[in-house]
Formats: sequence, structure tokens, C-alpha cells
Amino acid sequence: MNFADALTAKSKEKSPICVGLDPNLNKLPKGISPDPAGVLEFCKGIIDSVSDVAPVIKPQLAYFEVMGWEGMKVFWEVCEYAKTKDLLVIADGKRNDIGSTCDAYAKAYLHKESPVDALTVSPYLGSDGVRPFIERCKENDKGIFVLVKTSNPSSGELQDLPTGDEAIHEHMAQLVEAWGTEVLGPETSLSAIGAVVGATYPEELKYLRTLMPHCPFLIPGYGAQGGGAKDIKDGFIPDGTGAIVNSSRGIIFASNGSDWKEAAAKAARDMAEEIDGVINSN
Repeated sequence: MNFADALTAKSKEKSPICVGLDPNLNKLPKGISPDPAGVLEFCKGIIDSVSDVAPVIKPQLAYFEVMGWEGMKVFWEVCEYAKTKDLLVIADGKRNDIGSTCDAYAKAYLHKESPVDALTVSPYLGSDGVRPFIERCKENDKGIFVLVKTSNPSSGELQDLPTGDEAIHEHMAQLVEAWGTEVLGPETSLSAIGAVVGATYPEELKYLRTLMPHCPFLIPGYGAQGGGAKDIKDGFIPDGTGAIVNSSRGIIFASNGSDWKEAAAKAARDMAEEIDGVINSN
């Protein structure tokens, strides 16, 4: 199934939220060892706690890479475990390169048997740094989310620079929309090529939706970074689909005590209710 169709179906079934797995060794709850075994236990516990309400998890590769080969083994085990819970997996690695190196990244994460359903991609080397990922999306029913307007405070240093009558992120959005028309889902007319657009810039989010009508949005910045439910409403298309909103720290570190699983479950439910309330309001 086309990735956008699968994402839409699962979001309708549960809610349009994504839980980011950022297992910072310095923030793990009491009783969880700060090592690969502890990270595996923690990530599985979070998945168990949120899988009834969140259709997507987003493991952040950096927190696994920092633990060396054992950490990468845990990363793949976490992705495989998520699939047993019928979740979609977005690997957050922001990969990019050119030529055969880019093709190797695409093969590594988006091959047919991979438990990774989608990968975040940086586009700032141009189309030849994105094309191998697009081809894997076509071949293997995978997806990518291309960085367009990121949620961090300094994103404007590059992304907001004017290029004629538009900003760089606006031009990037038009490129992403054009790429996206190559991989449209037959059930939704949404694309397997999505865009990362931060909740911390709601006005830009609203305008970028007009530039990318076929692209699902991955919206970071909700919760700990300051974005709220009202900030993300315009990232959705009129029928309430077309976006998935991510929260990481606000859910996985809702408690550092023995109730960390229960706290994560409650935080995910609260987020889902808040977002559903906003996107379904008139």
C-alpha cells in the first residue's frame, strides 16, 4: 500500500499523532539502566503504552548511534517490535548525500523488508540527493519526509532567506510538491513524499499547506518545543487528514519515576484528544 494511504488509514483509526523515541541516556526513568539493554526496555515500554492511541513512532537515530553498534542493533529491534504492534515507523535520520552514497542510504532504510516505513530526508544538496529515496518509495511502498520549514529557532537563518519573491523554504515546498506528484496514493491522492513543517511557525505552516496540497506533513515542535494544538490545525487538509503531529519529550519523559509507562500513556491520550478536538472543530 502507498505510504500516504497507510498513514491516512491508521491516523483515522486512532489519531493523527506520532510519538518520537528520543532515548536520551541522561533522562531515562529511575530503574532503567543507561545502556543499550535499558534503552530497548524503555522503548518497548513506551510503544506498549502508546500503541492504542498513536499509529506512528519516530525513533531518532542519533540516540541509538551514540551507543555504537549495540545501539544500532537496538534501533532495528525497536523498529521490528513496533511492527508487531501494527505501528508505522518513521526513522528520523535526516539523511542526504549524492550519487551512490545517497543510493546506499536509500537502500539501507527503505528496502522492501525493512521495518522502517519512512525516513526523514534533508534536501539541501538538490534533487540528486533526494531522487534515490523517491525511487525506493515507488518500488517498495515506502515514504520520506523532506525538511522544508523546521521547528528550531535558527531555521530562518537559511530557510527564510529571500530568493526573488519567495523564501527558500517556499521554493523548497514547490520542489517537494512536484516530487510528490510522482508517488500519489490511489486511495487518498496524497503522496508518499511528505514535508517536515514545524508547529512553532504556524503562519508559515498555513501558507505551506497551500503550496503542498498533496504532501502529508510531519509536524514537529508540539509540546516541549512550544507548539500547541491550535498552531497545527492549518497543517491538515479540510477532511482532517494529511498530517501527523509529533511529540517526543512531552510523552516519553512525562515521568521519570516508576509510573513512567502510565504517564506516557496519559500524555499520549491527552495529546490525541486535544488535537482531535482542534481539527474536528468548525
